[in-house]
Amino acid sequence: MAAGAGFTSEAVRVTERIRNEIIDGVRAPGSKLVERDLALELGVSRLPVREALQALVAEGIVTPRPRSWAIVREFTASDIADLIEVRASLEVLTFKLAAQRHTRSALAELREALDDEVRSAAAGEAREARRAGVRFHEIVTRMAGNELLLEVQASLSARMRWLLSQHDDLEGIAQEHAELYEAIASRNVGGVEPLVLAHLETSRANAAEATGHRLA
Repeated sequence: MAAGAGFTSEAVRVTERIRNEIIDGVRAPGSKLVERDLALELGVSRLPVREALQALVAEGIVTPRPRSWAIVREFTASDIADLIEVRASLEVLTFKLAAQRHTRSALAELREALDDEVRSAAAGEAREARRAGVRFHEIVTRMAGNELLLEVQASLSARMRWLLSQHDDLEGIAQEHAELYEAIASRNVGGVEPLVLAHLETSRANAAEATGHRLA
């Protein structure tokens, strides 16, 4: 279960912080997440930490251990390949629908995310560039205007955010996003698919390099 209904605001805050630290690489794969230690580190009681860990286990980026601790998930080559396959099946449809259905306001929001990514990439601000790149994809999903697609993406959100952050090619990814933006903005539905497929191949290669896994 993602942090939300039934969670205290403190638990939501703790969940968001730990999630971001995992995705940003601050907490490395295999790192221990001990309730007591996290509560001391974050200045909260153990209850919101326990709720946060439960949420992150459900999101697929934390692996539970007996009693009151867990570890940051260590994604295997098979795990990553599965994520890439699912992402590939969803993104072609998502970007095509976004090119067909986008609104002026949504396009402006997408442009802002792209500009943030390009600016951060040029400055070598890796965390900010990766976060803006993730935001780019999330905005495109909303632009697609398909509620079922949104639900599916939401269930995979944390793992997809992690996958999208597995690269050091900041300017290269930003340039591919710029090309995708132009195709969406011009409603070039036919031109979107080859750009998405090329982008997916770049992401697959980057994920393999960043994680040290050989991906088929």
